[in-house]
Amino acid sequence: MDEPNIRGTTRRELLGGAAVVLGSPVLGFREDTPEPSEHEPDGNCGSDYDAEFEELFEAAEDVEIDDRSLAAKWCRPIRKRARVTMRYRVRGNWQVGYHTGVDLAVPKGTPVYAVGTGVVVLASWSGSYGKAVTIKMSDSRYVLYAHLSRISVARGAKVKAGTRIGSSGATGRATGPHLHFEVRSRRPYGSDIDPVKYLARHGLSL
Repeated sequence: MDEPNIRGTTRRELLGGAAVVLGSPVLGFREDTPEPSEHEPDGNCGSDYDAEFEELFEAAEDVEIDDRSLAAKWCRPIRKRARVTMRYRVRGNWQVGYHTGVDLAVPKGTPVYAVGTGVVVLASWSGSYGKAVTIKMSDSRYVLYAHLSRISVARGAKVKAGTRIGSSGATGRATGPHLHFEVRSRRPYGSDIDPVKYLARHGLSL
């Protein structure tokens, strides 16, 4: 009498186990991998140095921040608290030897905001970073928001703390919906600084 239920449960367990194995970052990701479920915001980055993004970033026209009147105002990139699925400088098989940002697990479509005053230098598909926005801040730092599902600003746009720049997602190489938040002191890859300490200096915590 109970045999069909037992078989059904076993099959579901096997399928669930297979899904975990296939989703493991150890196995890597194909370019045509479907976007993970938006209802399971457990993602983090599955990518490393990406030449496409770095070339776009290097070629982007430099901007001068001429309006520092709002520079004192800062906000968090995600308004609600989010679980950190990968911390900054976690050691791993990246080109620089560690994770260059912090990953915040949030459902697909979660609003993402500029943390302070700046100018958008890139707002486009950015290789392994997927849909991404990079902003030159009033302090000349560069802030990168990656794996977005939607971009809401254009290159050259002036933003301030709280300006919505897009929506979170899992585009590019990612294991699931999340926001990769990265801060660089200069443009080149490897010039990253601790994003948690960066926000903390402005009275904010992730």
